[in-house]
Amino acid sequence: MLLLPAIDLRDGKCVRLRQGDYNQETIFGNQPGEMAKRWADEGAEMLHLVDLDGAKAGKPVNIEAIKVITSSINIPCQLGGGIRDEASIRMLLEEMGIARVIVGTKALREPDWFESMTTKFPHKIVLGVDAKDGMVATEGWLETSKTSAYDLAKRYANLPVAAIVYTNIANDGMMQGIDEGTLNDLANLSDLGISTVASGGVTTLQDIKNLQQMHQSHPHLDSIIIGRAIYEGTIRLPEALALVKR
Repeated sequence: MLLLPAIDLRDGKCVRLRQGDYNQETIFGNQPGEMAKRWADEGAEMLHLVDLDGAKAGKPVNIEAIKVITSSINIPCQLGGGIRDEASIRMLLEEMGIARVIVGTKALREPDWFESMTTKFPHKIVLGVDAKDGMVATEGWLETSKTSAYDLAKRYANLPVAAIVYTNIANDGMMQGIDEGTLNDLANLSDLGISTVASGGVTTLQDIKNLQQMHQSHPHLDSIIIGRAIYEGTIRLPEALALVKR
């Protein structure tokens, strides 16, 4: 399985939120480029970046920090947060060194547009599915829709989507592990036949072992995003990488 350390950007700094709440922020560093280099040096093969200001604004905001990160490392990065038009996608992929972009809100609101973007940028667009009680959350998690996570993903299963990133908001940043319901959601999504990325709640090596076990019977569940756990030290990235490589 692929492990992706997360770098969440707000005001140019590396931060973590609890359950996507902008009022529950912890700052972990002022130098995103140095943080990215640390994870790359420790063996990460890809990074997961989130532009938190962009998610609120509906367009990329932390441009300078993103440029610093991509120029500091030689591994690919995926980026989410406020990507809602073709110009933003093109800028991130063609000018800023981002390998693939994550689209969430717009995939729910304008399915025809999302479909056209996956055709224009095949295997470069990741479907971001953020859920609360199984229903898709949008606008930087500020609103909850009436569409289930599974129904949204199923709609795009036959398109050249790069991956699905699934986040249960209830778990994100809470350091409480991944619950059984989320594991079942991930299994169901991966059975659609698209690379599925577990995000939110990974707290200990046991969480990674549980996901690995599920990967055996659901091979498309093939990637894990780790955030707060590597910043607070409940998971050491080299140990986690050694575990998945075994």
